[in-house]
Amino acid sequence: MTTLTEGLPIGGSGLLDRERIIAKPGFNRWLVPPAALAIHLCIGMAYGFSVFWLPLTNALQVEATDACKSMGLMTALFTTECNWRIADLGWIYTLFFVFLGCSAAIWGGWLEKVGPRKAGFVSALCWTGGIALAAVGVITHQLWLMWIGAGVIGGIGLGLGYISPVSTLIKWFPDRRGMATGMAIMGFGGGAMVGSPLAQKLMEYFRTDTSVGVWQTFLTMAAIYLVFMMGGAFGYRIPPAGWQPEGWTPPAKAKKAMITDHHVHLRDAHKTMSFWMIWIVLCMNVSAGIGIIGAASPMLQEIFAGNLIGLPGVPFADLTAEQKLQIASIAAGFTSLLSLFNIIGRFFWASMSDKLGRKNTYYVFFLLGIALYASAPTFAYSGNQLLFVAAFTIILSMYGGGFATVPAYLADIFGTQFVGAIHGRLLTAWATAGILGPVVVNYIRQFQVNRGLSGADAYAATIYVLCGMLVIGLIANAFVRPLADKWFMKPEEVAALQAKSANAEARVQYGSFGIDKGRFDLPALLAWAVVGIPVLWGAWFTLVKTAALF
Repeated sequence: MTTLTEGLPIGGSGLLDRERIIAKPGFNRWLVPPAALAIHLCIGMAYGFSVFWLPLTNALQVEATDACKSMGLMTALFTTECNWRIADLGWIYTLFFVFLGCSAAIWGGWLEKVGPRKAGFVSALCWTGGIALAAVGVITHQLWLMWIGAGVIGGIGLGLGYISPVSTLIKWFPDRRGMATGMAIMGFGGGAMVGSPLAQKLMEYFRTDTSVGVWQTFLTMAAIYLVFMMGGAFGYRIPPAGWQPEGWTPPAKAKKAMITDHHVHLRDAHKTMSFWMIWIVLCMNVSAGIGIIGAASPMLQEIFAGNLIGLPGVPFADLTAEQKLQIASIAAGFTSLLSLFNIIGRFFWASMSDKLGRKNTYYVFFLLGIALYASAPTFAYSGNQLLFVAAFTIILSMYGGGFATVPAYLADIFGTQFVGAIHGRLLTAWATAGILGPVVVNYIRQFQVNRGLSGADAYAATIYVLCGMLVIGLIANAFVRPLADKWFMKPEEVAALQAKSANAEARVQYGSFGIDKGRFDLPALLAWAVVGIPVLWGAWFTLVKTAALF
């Protein structure tokens, strides 16, 4: 076994520098996933920000005048006399994912150079600082401050935080790439499951006769998130150049034709057809899933209406205000259930991809997804809410699974040297889907409503369009191929980069360097408890809340 004689921290290097986080002999690699989860659980609250929309529409204790009802978006950005509308606030959600994708693409290469600790540190400052600035926007009733704070600055924090652990985990777990990224990225899906009920309880605590409690909640959550994210950033470690788990050897290429043992440079990845095919695969899978997430609550209410409260056949329009509140609560449970399966799917499908292969896993996503989407209108027309809910929970598990599987897919095709930066560029597909999915769902539904349709009829065309998106993704996945040799870096170029990143002059060697596969010792137990307890609390809260569905 090769000993670790190079790549150790150099005296005088900064606390955030890459050289400071190269693991030493005896390090437990199972400490890295909890660090990633600590960051992803915090930034994942982006999915749950809609919990603030209704309270913020009543932030001012004023009556809605005709001028307020008819104000344009530019007026809404600067008004101090009118309450905001959900449509005005909803742009923050769009900004989240647009700036997530853009920042990941722009700074992915920087992350590879400076390491995950510095990226996680900057992410923590941007995400929590953005939320704090949004609190100022609530206090002063300036929507543009909320857009810039939470949407733009927070969105940049989302992008950096999202990609910060990806290449690190893939390098720590070359034997379980899918499982490793699934463990971290499931945290992003679970952030809303933990953050939404926390935000609800905090708003109830801070609510007064003159305040809805949102700005106080923003500042409190920003402080909590800052502690967790800094803990995650400073918990990151990277393996020495050439590190491999003790007793593990790379799979034979003949047996794993879709997994390369070479590396593609960041400057060349986007020049390959496989990159753009995977881009389309992710975009279509996310567009279909995010469209459902955004419409889940009204969709269930409008399709099943009175069936949800023991009044079969009563349409949504004929329900009383009190009955609509009842089914709104049940629909909130449906949304939480989808969030739970979003989380489960990120770990389950990513782990399954280690056995099935990444390309085959996406085939399952698309083929099964097409079948379930195509069947959903039938379940709706028949009034079978159990099958309808079951179909969409499976669909959302594959939506989450697509996010968790794609980093390993990229590592298989492009190698691990620049996988974090390549993944960052690929996330522009998410930014695109964040606009495409909701727009398709909302506008097609509105078109059907304008035609006089309601209930299942208003959503059937939308679901079939989403089904068509999955067909496009299925075709794109078929065109993903192993790359030709011309795209791969030469061995000496890879060795020079690895040696430089390890701050070493000698030739890169391979071995475990005294760092084993990991043990479930006391430090690991404590690290997992810190992130595991909030997740279990959020899961319990969700299950209790969704009991009314069945």
